Amino acid sequence: MTSRNMAVEPVNVNEFQELARQVLPKMYYDFYSGGAEDQYTLDENIQAYHRITFRPRVLIDVSRISLSTTILGHHVSAPILIAPTAMHKLAHPEGEVATARAAASCNTIMVLSFGSTCTIEEVASSCDAVRFCQLYIYKRRDLSALVVQRAERNGFKAIVLTVDAPRLGRREADIRNKMVAPQVKNFEGLLPTDVVSDKGSDFQAYAEATLDPSFSWKDIGWLRSITNLPILIKGILTREDAIKAMEVGIAGIIVSNHGARQLDYSPATISVLEEVVHAVQGKVPVLIDGGIRRGTDVFKALALGAQAVLIGRPIIYGLAVKGEYGVRRVTEMLRDELELTMALSGCPSVNDITRSHVMTERDRARSMF
Repeated sequence: MTSRNMAVEPVNVNEFQELARQVLPKMYYDFYSGGAEDQYTLDENIQAYHRITFRPRVLIDVSRISLSTTILGHHVSAPILIAPTAMHKLAHPEGEVATARAAASCNTIMVLSFGSTCTIEEVASSCDAVRFCQLYIYKRRDLSALVVQRAERNGFKAIVLTVDAPRLGRREADIRNKMVAPQVKNFEGLLPTDVVSDKGSDFQAYAEATLDPSFSWKDIGWLRSITNLPILIKGILTREDAIKAMEVGIAGIIVSNHGARQLDYSPATISVLEEVVHAVQGKVPVLIDGGIRRGTDVFKALALGAQAVLIGRPIIYGLAVKGEYGVRRVTEMLRDELELTMALSGCPSVNDITRSHVMTERDRARSMF
């Protein structure tokens, strides 16, 4: 990458992606940016936001804009959280510690990935902040239980159970690149790290050797029995599963298709958000991730009923390009864009953003009849 390019400060999140593509080794950029199979859902996660338009109100006092809100009782400066994404040290030597510090300086919540390249303890001691911990269920339940116990002991405030990966999706870029299996730092000395595949991605071979495909709704009771922390379920895309999630007593739902990395042709998350929100009827908070690249996207998600959004890939791109500062800049860019969108839409606070502020494709179809 030329020094001239580095000297140009990105003005939006998409420019961070292009800079990240230039600085990261191809294998790692492909790993972070790629989706499953034809990558239909990967594209659709972003495009679906483009089809939602605004219905702004005017002549409202927007001289002061408040972005702050609370998530499970925890105050955040804006409804923009950091999603769990694996292996930050592939993007930057300081890894998840840099991301955690940036989240703390932005007064927001980071969800630490189960596949973190820094330990729970390293992240916990790096700075003081509210953090959640992502959980996958391994065939060896004792290892998953160990992560929960360590998260609780180190002051994490919630468990984010990812439920859309009983097996790993077919990520063809990783197969082509023969993506090397990560060393999951939290299991050093507890799991073999030398799982090798002769068919492509070591990462896929590692996942298939460890993930428990038998874990089901009845097992949520086991998870609740081993922790006092609230449990959010990440990976819900239908009203049926949203209702089941509430029946088993979870504390929140994250509408997610795993960044389009699991089942290709699953719907864009923003297109099913309302379905889940209506099913939940305000009983638990609903959050969303996938495809958010602008403050306008954040506003649209809030208007359709999300309490907050989670940002994944853009955080990695910021980290790869400028480390902790890059993560902070990505978060600040989205926050600044959201603030401007609220002002121009006539919404002085997050609570003023309503369903009537946006028009979806379904709304337009209805208005034609």
